[in-house]
Amino acid sequence: MKAIILSAGQGGRLLPLTETIPKCLLTIGEQTILAHQIQNLNHCGIVDITVVTGFAAGAVETALCELSTAEQVPSCVFNPFFNVADNLASCWMARHAMAEDFILLNGDTMFEPAVCETLLQAPEAPVSMAIDHKSKYDSDDMKIRIAGTKLVEVGKSIEENNIDGESIGMIRFSGTGPARFVEILDQIMRTPNSLNWWYLKAVGILAERGLVETQSIEGLQWGEIDFLQDLEKVRVMFNTDTA
Repeated sequence: MKAIILSAGQGGRLLPLTETIPKCLLTIGEQTILAHQIQNLNHCGIVDITVVTGFAAGAVETALCELSTAEQVPSCVFNPFFNVADNLASCWMARHAMAEDFILLNGDTMFEPAVCETLLQAPEAPVSMAIDHKSKYDSDDMKIRIAGTKLVEVGKSIEENNIDGESIGMIRFSGTGPARFVEILDQIMRTPNSLNWWYLKAVGILAERGLVETQSIEGLQWGEIDFLQDLEKVRVMFNTDTA
């Protein structure tokens, strides 16, 4: 199993903290978000890791060199469209790393190792999306609609009475899943609106074909970091100071 981490964005909603460094290099305790992610992936046995960079790519590459060991040297893929495109383009730039089973991870998702372990242990499916549930969802949550355990729809604009949970930003592709995902990425990137779409657009198309299962990680610790209050919440969640 490989992992691809999407860390090309600046994190503009976290300014001024991200004025010169990208969101993935903000610290949670003594380590960066990226370092925590790599450490937790390693804990789950995943050492073949590709990081998609963009804003302040040099700083990310330097940080990765410092994390490298004799057994593990994370590779980098630069997304030159990071300032004008959403993360579907980042996935497309990393498509060469999708020839085998892999975990796709948003660069702003903090998680305890049990989250990844639960997803890895999910029943076999071309695509398995880690999901969680809460009592109330905001406009920025990537909401989902499911039928049983199958994903039916994913997006931010699902009506409240149809919401069954949210994507946490961690998805497993296995078996035929990687090739099918790359095929959809190629198709979407040839359309006029490709730079405006999230990669979950491609996952949604696979869901329409009945290929996407969901795996609940309810009760486990994770957090998405979009705003300053998210950063503070994650620091408290993972028992680190907020300084």
